[in-house]
Formats: sequence, C-alpha cells, structure tokens
Amino acid sequence: MRNGVLIALTAAALVTAGAAAPPADARPVSASVSTAQAAGPSVTATEAYLVDVTTGTIQFAKRETRRVPVASLTKVMTAYVVRRRARLDDVVTITKADVKHALAGGASAAGLRAGERLTVRDLLYALMLPSGADAAHALAERYGPGTAKFVGQMNDTAKRLGLRDTRYANPDGLPSKGYSTARDQATLAVAALRDPVIASVARSPKRAVTKSRLHRAHVWRNTNELLKDGAVGLKTGYTRQAGYCLSFAVTRDDRTYVGVLLGERSDKARYTTARKLLDWIDEEGLALP
Repeated sequence: MRNGVLIALTAAALVTAGAAAPPADARPVSASVSTAQAAGPSVTATEAYLVDVTTGTIQFAKRETRRVPVASLTKVMTAYVVRRRARLDDVVTITKADVKHALAGGASAAGLRAGERLTVRDLLYALMLPSGADAAHALAERYGPGTAKFVGQMNDTAKRLGLRDTRYANPDGLPSKGYSTARDQATLAVAALRDPVIASVARSPKRAVTKSRLHRAHVWRNTNELLKDGAVGLKTGYTRQAGYCLSFAVTRDDRTYVGVLLGERSDKARYTTARKLLDWIDEEGLALP
C-alpha cells in the first residue's frame, strides 16, 4: 500500500505519552492487512478504516483511499500545526473577524467574543471539544500569520506525514476544495495522539474556563459521544458536503485501535457504526495475538 499507519506507536505511548517536547515528525509505514476483514460487518459510512496501531494490522477498510471532504476532522491538523508553532501559555486576542467567520459560515463555534484574550491551551480545547471555527480562525490568523500561510503549513505538514491524498483549503473544514481519505486521517490521528497535549484535550469530556479580567467564563463539552464507550479521542465533523465524520481511538486488551468513518448518514449512525466495528473486533477475537 502507498501509505499506511504508523506502527511505531504503542498503545501506552498513544494514551499516556510524557509531557515533554513538542511532537516530532512521524513517518508513515506500510501496514499489513488482516485476513479477517473480508468477513467484516456491514458499514453504512461511505468510507471507513480501522487499524490495530499496536501491530500495524488493518482490521477493516472500505474505500479508504477515496478523496473526499472530511469536515471538522480538519481541525486535528490545525491543532497539530499549532502545537508545533505555539507555546501553550501564549495569549491570543479574539477579533471580530474570528467571530464573524464562524457565524457567516454557519459553523460550530466555541462562543468566543471579540476582545477576549485566551491562552493557546484554552483555545485548543475550544477548537477540539465544541469544534469551534472561531478558535480555528483565531489560531490560524496568529500562527500563519494569516489563514493562507497557516493552510500552507497544514499542507506542508501533511506532506511530511506522508498524507499523499490530502489537501487542506482552510483550518476548520468548512465546505471547500479540500479533501482527504479515511486512511490519511487515521495516519494523522496516530501522529496527533502522540502529542500529550492533544491526547489530553481529545479525551476530555468537558473544559471549564473560569472568568478572568481577560475573558468570560466558558464551558466547552466534547461532541464525541464515543468517549462514553471508553474512547480516548479524537474528533467529530459534519457538513452537508462531507456527511457525518468521526475519527476515534480506543484501547482494548493492551492494544490501541484507530478508526475513521467518513460520509456517514447521521450523527447516530456514526457512533452505531464505530461500536459495531469495535464489537466485531471483540467477537472475532481480532485483539488476540
């Protein structure tokens, strides 16, 4: 296969990586294909991919190399780039343009207001949990500097990660000419979860920010309902163009599985499909050596 998933990452490192330096570039490697996937469950998502990260074995694949929009899964790359450019204690001022961008696009927002000043750490929660397009715009404008330059960094990073079928056009996943694949998004998910900050943010059900002289109080809740099933991340997404999308990571029997569902028909269906795939792994004993 041209591009696989990183297998150098153990389940323990994925979930509990030490809080040290910013993440190093990860390199994709070929993954082997499980012979059991041919008998896999029926999946309604138009594209799907599930890999055992610990062994590098692909457990399920459906149109995994088809180039399609991925909606707010785009924000995983935004967070990944920010982590490589910014310090967590940097303070970013929210502008009218940030707020207007989310409102004009009809996008999900973190409820930010012009004039508020929040740390990069807090804005990563605003970006990933409620999927705030306002936070995405603010971070891109600061660390491009400017959205166009930031998107250029996203695409440069995609190349470094070996995401050969991915092109970003904005930092938030709003309808555009951008595209990716289920396989590329799985590779990105593994790389992103190597970063201890992104991993911590992605598995947090809620983030409460106390009011200060710099900003209002905020409470952001994670849109990823799979956390209730023991998932440790990662991101949801939806646009009419992309359908319902989900990137997720789950650890079972000392192995970590990363999955991506694209083009699902409803919010409920993406979680039903993810649970079906995970239940199938258990039933078929695919987690056994």
